[in-house]
Amino acid sequence: MTQQVIVVSGGLSHEREISLESGQRVARELTNAGFEVTTSDIQPSLIELIGTLDDPVVFPMLHGGAGEDGAVREVLELIGAPYVGSSAVACRASFDKALAIPVVARAGLAVPKRVILPHDMFRDLGAGVLMTLIEDRLGLPLFVKPSASGSALGTSRVDRIEDLATAMVNAYSYGRVVVVEECVEGTEIAVPVFDLGDGPVAFPPVEIRPASGVYDFEARYTAGSTTYVCPAALDSDVIEACKDAAVTAHVTLGLRDFSRADIIVRDGQPVFIESSVAPGMTETSLVPLSLQTAGASLSEVLAQLVRKAATRG
Repeated sequence: MTQQVIVVSGGLSHEREISLESGQRVARELTNAGFEVTTSDIQPSLIELIGTLDDPVVFPMLHGGAGEDGAVREVLELIGAPYVGSSAVACRASFDKALAIPVVARAGLAVPKRVILPHDMFRDLGAGVLMTLIEDRLGLPLFVKPSASGSALGTSRVDRIEDLATAMVNAYSYGRVVVVEECVEGTEIAVPVFDLGDGPVAFPPVEIRPASGVYDFEARYTAGSTTYVCPAALDSDVIEACKDAAVTAHVTLGLRDFSRADIIVRDGQPVFIESSVAPGMTETSLVPLSLQTAGASLSEVLAQLVRKAATRG
C-alpha cells in the first residue's frame, strides 16, 4: 500500500507565504518519490483529515510561530500521528534563542555575547539607562532580534547607539523577549544536518553573501539579492569544524530527522547563531542547494525521512 503523507504548511505566522512555498515543494518532491500526498493548512479539518486517511505521516513545513515552537507537533503527539521532524519539546528549546544559546554554549560551542531583555524590563527600567549598559557590555555594532522568530523577521543591525531603541521596538513587535548580541564579523554559512537512520550527518555548508551586507528577510527571499556559494569558500579544516558544530548543536538540542545550523566563521572558528527545526525548502532556500552539492536527491532524502517517521508510528 502506498504510504500517505500530509504536508502541512501556511499557518498564521509572519512567514506564512514562505511556508506555503516550502510546503508546495515538499509535496511535489514526495509525489515524485511515489507517495500519495495531501496538503493542508492549519485548520480544524486537519485533525479530521488525519483520522480519515490510512496511517498517514505528517510532514510539517510550518515556519515561525506555532510552526517551529512545538505547538503543532504537540497536537500531533496528542492524537498519535507520526510526523517528520523534531519533537515538540525539542522545538521549544531550539526556537527560543534565549533558551537555546546557553544550552549549546555549555556543550562547548562558541556563541555571541548577548543580553536577554523582556519588554517589561525595557519599559519599566528605562530605555536610556539600559542602552548605555548594553553598549558598555557588548560594544558596537550589535544585532537585535526577537528571541522567538524566524527568517530574520524583526532583526536589525545597529551601528549607532542612537538607533538601538528603534531596533528594539521593532523586535518587540514580533515577541515579548528580545536578544541583543554582539555583531560577529566573519563568513556567514548555513549547515544542514540530516539523520536518515544512521545518526546525524552534516551536509556541505552554504556560504551566504547578501548584496546589502545583511542577510535579512528581503535578502533571503528575493531572487538575486544574495549570492550563495556551496560548498563554502573555506579551508577544509574550517568546513569540518563547522559541520561538527552543526551536528553538536543538533544533538545537544535534542533535534530529530533534520535541522539547519546558522554559523558565522570568525577568525577560522565557527560561532553558533541558531538552529532551525523547519528550514525552508523554497527555490531560494539553502538546504536543497546543499543536498544538490552533495549529489543527493531532495526527493529521496525527504522520502527517507517519511519512511523513518512511519516506523515511529
